[in-house]
Amino acid sequence: MNTLNKRTLLKTAALSAVTLAVLAGCGKKEEAAPAAAPAPAAAPAADKLKIAFMYVSPIGDGGWTFQHELGRKAIQEKFGDKVETSFVESVPESADAERVMRDMAGQGNKLIFATSFGYQEFVQKVAADLKDVKFEHATGYKQADNVATYDTKTFEGAYLAGIVAGGMSKTKTVGIVASVPIPEVVRNINSFVLGAQSVDPSIKAKVVWVNEWFSPPKEAEAASTLINGGVDVMYQNTNSPSVLKTAEERGARAFGKDGDMSAFAPKAHLGSAVVDWTPYYTKVVEDTLAGQWQSGSFWWGVKEGAIDLKKIADDVPQDIKDRVEKARAGLKDGSFAVWTGPIKDNTGKELLAAGQVADLKFLTGINFYVAGVEGKVPGTEGK
Repeated sequence: MNTLNKRTLLKTAALSAVTLAVLAGCGKKEEAAPAAAPAPAAAPAADKLKIAFMYVSPIGDGGWTFQHELGRKAIQEKFGDKVETSFVESVPESADAERVMRDMAGQGNKLIFATSFGYQEFVQKVAADLKDVKFEHATGYKQADNVATYDTKTFEGAYLAGIVAGGMSKTKTVGIVASVPIPEVVRNINSFVLGAQSVDPSIKAKVVWVNEWFSPPKEAEAASTLINGGVDVMYQNTNSPSVLKTAEERGARAFGKDGDMSAFAPKAHLGSAVVDWTPYYTKVVEDTLAGQWQSGSFWWGVKEGAIDLKKIADDVPQDIKDRVEKARAGLKDGSFAVWTGPIKDNTGKELLAAGQVADLKFLTGINFYVAGVEGKVPGTEGK
């Protein structure tokens, strides 16, 4: 019973006692008052939707995980008391991921975002046991009744950055510090090169793999290797700003990826391909609160505001900025697709004929380098 109702009953009892005393003094018999109707029970507060995020790197990485964290904060602010969010950072893509997700579910979380590709098999395993929990797996491709997958078209941001690189490289050789050799990373490498070659078809590219998502020392070492090999503009598919910092130290130029990394190396910074998870996270939470969450595969890009090249450096020529804007506008209205033929791989094999647009199967299975990129994708040697 709440405080207000207690006070009401105490007042009623006191008034009744006074009335009885007065009537008794008058010698008049008092009829028993009908029992007061019980106060209606207060409606129980609606349960909050508990939401947990699992991150592969620290939230201070300035890139991939930092952007997911911004998305988490955004939905906490938007939905207020309707949700309760939490996160665990630096979770390896190993059995630790399964342990963390089971712990999250044990704490009452009914919606869990697993934000790295390597969590995929652990998400599938845990989701099979916990049917009352909904899972959202970033960059994965395996769904289930309670597992949806989602991603941003980071290759569109890589392509826009490539346009700038093609207009800024003096050595005509660009470089990429790559993380883990999976199709999404290879797709980004190639898209960056295609963007550069859209400005200057003679552009060549070198790639150094570090085989980790977040390893600042390895990323810095890889960047130095590229610069030593003649690269003067670099892109990255890793999570820290080490590539940019190395570029600044060595007098090269580079891009931020996933987050705005301009503050880390203002002289070297040419632009940042920034991912914004907020639109998608907002939709998922709205659907879940409305009881309309559905499994599926969701892939948002420039059109949906999920990726864009931001803070292009002041010294980038206006005609290059205009090229970026034209491509951006085409991606938004659907009149342009990055992977449109003619496109050949670096052995000369035609992959897409002139005018042919890659379909989803093609895009999600890329394991080759386009023409102009040195070497072979790890794991494909000898094939």
